[in-house]
Amino acid sequence: MQCYNAAGVFPNYETRLHIERSDELADRTSISQTYSEVTRAAALGLVVNLTLGVVKLIGGIVGNSFALIADAVNSIGDVVTTVIVLFALRVAQRPADAEHPYGHTRAEGIAASNVALLVIISALMVGWEAIRRITNQHDIPPIWTLWIAGANILIKESLYQYNVRVGKRTGSSAIIANAWDHRSDALCALAVLIGLGTIRFGGSQFVWADEVASLIVVAFIVWSGVQLFRSSASELMDVQADSEFVDRIRAVAMAVAGIEEVETLWVRKSGLEFFADIHIEVDQQLTVAEGHRIGHQVKDRLLAEFPNLKDVLVHLEPFPHTPDAI
Repeated sequence: MQCYNAAGVFPNYETRLHIERSDELADRTSISQTYSEVTRAAALGLVVNLTLGVVKLIGGIVGNSFALIADAVNSIGDVVTTVIVLFALRVAQRPADAEHPYGHTRAEGIAASNVALLVIISALMVGWEAIRRITNQHDIPPIWTLWIAGANILIKESLYQYNVRVGKRTGSSAIIANAWDHRSDALCALAVLIGLGTIRFGGSQFVWADEVASLIVVAFIVWSGVQLFRSSASELMDVQADSEFVDRIRAVAMAVAGIEEVETLWVRKSGLEFFADIHIEVDQQLTVAEGHRIGHQVKDRLLAEFPNLKDVLVHLEPFPHTPDAI
């Protein structure tokens, strides 16, 4: 922003002011509710994935189906992922301190990127075992293994629908990503069902279909892991937020009286929350007090309108703007 001279107007040189939060703080109840709802959705997924993982693992071992075993590894991997995410959500809600003045919201992104690598590595190990077994002869899996795979499809699709509704209602990209993880699991289960059905009704000459189905499952897992890693890595690299969200922030800021233009607006995601840096142009003849008041109004209005904004840094520019001014 512009510094002020003794007359209290803007001269032609710049500095930066971090507008302090006013006494009229934005209501943070909504973001707490968002964390709570996301945590509940993740906890439900944890219980379901643990149950499905155990059932599929036992069914795969007893029923001699490597595709079910591969899918069980997928579910158990989701359990590990969810445990880490739940822990990261708890850490992310800790208040800022001297060592972490911006808070702990990046904990979720750090956890997600490490979990993604773990998922990819475990899937590749399962894939290697499936390739090694593909020429081996083994017994045809019993009919009840198809029921396990079919039930898995229905349960996972139901979890997808639930998580998508929660994600859209809360605006949580994390829970929407989790929803698509459930959808990919449902597709994996469909591949298992097709593989088991092919063996069951096609006979022993199609016994290789079990391993082929497990390789399809592995491909889905690796794809999901890569997408999760890219998403979390982008967040850690401070990628600009979705353009629609940025435009909504700009529109709210422009509605504040005294704002002539929004020159720059940077919005970065950090866990379930966002940080915004906004450069606003105001009349260069305003006094220090008037400019400071407008800066407060912009920050307070944005924090009130967007509960998932953790903080807003306001930078003042003179209007009309003179880019070459020192």
